[in-house]
Amino acid sequence: MNYRHAYHAGNFADCFKHALLVALLDSLARKPAPYFVLDTHAGAGRYDLEAEAAQRTAEAETGVRRLLQRPAAALERYIGLVEQLGLYHGSPALIRAVLREGDRLACCELHHEDATTLRRHFHRDPQVDVHDRSGWEALAGLLPPREKRGLVFIDPPFEARDEFFRLMDGIRRGYGRFGHGLFAAWYPIKQMAAVRSFRASLTSSGIRDIVAVELHLRDTTGPDRLNGCGLVVINPPYRFRDQAHSIANAVLNGLGDHEPGAGVDVLRLVDE
Repeated sequence: MNYRHAYHAGNFADCFKHALLVALLDSLARKPAPYFVLDTHAGAGRYDLEAEAAQRTAEAETGVRRLLQRPAAALERYIGLVEQLGLYHGSPALIRAVLREGDRLACCELHHEDATTLRRHFHRDPQVDVHDRSGWEALAGLLPPREKRGLVFIDPPFEARDEFFRLMDGIRRGYGRFGHGLFAAWYPIKQMAAVRSFRASLTSSGIRDIVAVELHLRDTTGPDRLNGCGLVVINPPYRFRDQAHSIANAVLNGLGDHEPGAGVDVLRLVDE
């Protein structure tokens, strides 16, 4: 339990996954029926970029603050929410901001202090449930939802060496209970060998309709650095690949200062 997202809030990985998350949520809102969102690793919900934790790493300076200075059309929806919400939003605040009446969010956070902060933030909100529990367990315990449609957002801290294995296992279990649902799972890119192994596991899993969106900051020659990140999406909405490519490119271009190997990939891992 060493990971605290307050030290990394607003970094490039946040911008990448949250901009894509907004696009996925908007796709659910195209139909009038209510939807459910499960946020398995929710964190504290909101973060003060002027606080000591954020200032210690200053990752937001080369992340969201650059994007705010270089607005791009593909990021208009995401940047608008950032400006609307004020303090930098974690995924729970972002998701709640776009929920319609009748939609529902369940947040899971295992770190007790962050779970308490999250519960305080959503106090008496009838559309949000906060669970002080493991998100991995929730993939079985909270699925399928009564709404019959929705998004499962899996954003683990990747502080354990077996996190790719746990992520694959969690995807399998969640998909087994909610196979027609929309799944989005974030992963870091440090060494390509680990990423390729994860992709191979997805390809051989028997799960259909899988897309991976990856943003590379540089060549993956240094395994001790976060060289990029990806978001694997199961049951992506219509034309999501094109939209994801535009969003990821807008994030990369907005960050600037490209190093050798920087780029964006949108990969079809498994057909429908």
